[in-house]
Amino acid sequence: MNDTLVTLSKIGIVPVVALNHIKDAEPLAKALCDGGLPCAEVTFRTACAEEAIRLMTDKFPQMLVGAGTVLTTEQAKRAVNAGAKFIVSPGLNPEVVKYCVDNDIPVTPGCANPSDIEQAISLGLDVVKIFPAEAIGGLKLIKSMAAPYVNMKFMPTGGINAKNLNEYLAYDRIIACGGSWMVSSTLIDAGKFDEITELTREAVRNMLGFHLKHVGVNSADEKEAAKMAEALTDMFGYESRETDISYFCGSEIEVMKSTGKGTMGHIAIACNSVDRAVYHLESQGVEFEMDTALYTEKGALKFIYIKGEYGGFALHLALND
Repeated sequence: MNDTLVTLSKIGIVPVVALNHIKDAEPLAKALCDGGLPCAEVTFRTACAEEAIRLMTDKFPQMLVGAGTVLTTEQAKRAVNAGAKFIVSPGLNPEVVKYCVDNDIPVTPGCANPSDIEQAISLGLDVVKIFPAEAIGGLKLIKSMAAPYVNMKFMPTGGINAKNLNEYLAYDRIIACGGSWMVSSTLIDAGKFDEITELTREAVRNMLGFHLKHVGVNSADEKEAAKMAEALTDMFGYESRETDISYFCGSEIEVMKSTGKGTMGHIAIACNSVDRAVYHLESQGVEFEMDTALYTEKGALKFIYIKGEYGGFALHLALND
C-alpha cells in the first residue's frame, strides 16, 4: 500500500470538504488540524477547489490534502499541481486511474460492485473507495465483496457518520472512512470553525475510544501478590485469574508478582486501534517505548508503553478485547 494511503489509515477519518468560498480554506484547515485531523479531501465540485488545495497545503504543510470528485485527467493534473497528495473519484474512470498510476499519484476510485473492483485490480490498485457506501449496502456489502478479493482494501464514503464510523473501522480491510458530518457546508458557510474543531475532536475521540482497561499494582514478590489478590477477591467478590506474571482480580485490577513497569505499577488504557492511537498521540508530542510493542498475527499494533511515569504509574495502550 502506498505511503500516503498508509498515513490515511493511521488518521482513520478523511474529512470530505466542499468549499464555496476561498476565504474559508485557511480557517477550515486550522480547525481540522486543531481538532486532530490534519487531513482533507477537497472536492472539485466548486470553483475554488484548486486554489483551496494550494492554500491549505501552503499554510498547513503538515496536512495531507487530497482532491475529491476528480472526473478527468485534466482535473487530476490541476489538483496535483496545486499540492494534492492523493486523488479520489466517485467512480472508476480507467483514464484517470491510469494517469495517476503512471505518475505515482495515489488514487482511490469509487467502486460499487465486483466488476469495478476487478477493473481496479487490473489497473494495479490495492485500495478503492466504496461509494456511496450506505446507499449500496454498507458494511455488509463491503464484507461480501471483499471475500474473493483478498488483497484489496477499502475506503468507504457516503452515509458514514459518528454513529456508524466505528462499525466500519472495526473491519480490518477498511483503511479509513470518508465523511463530512464534522465539515458540513452549512457550518463552513456560517463561519462556525470553533464548532468544526469541536466536532472534529469528538470524531477523533469516538474513533479511538480510549477507556480504562485495568490498573496494575506492583508487589515485592509472588507471595505478596497472592496475598493481595486473595484479599481483593474476598473483599469485593472478584473472580481471580492467575497468569505467569500476575493475578487478575476481575478485569479491573492486575496484581503483579514482582516490581514491573512504573514505580507504583501501571495503568492500561484500551482503544479501538493502537496504530491510530499512536499516530494521534505522537502528533501531540507523546513518545512511545517501541521496544515494548506487541503485534497481532496480521501485523497490527496491540500493545505498547508510553514513555515516562504519571503519578508513579507507567501507561500502556492495549487493543480492545
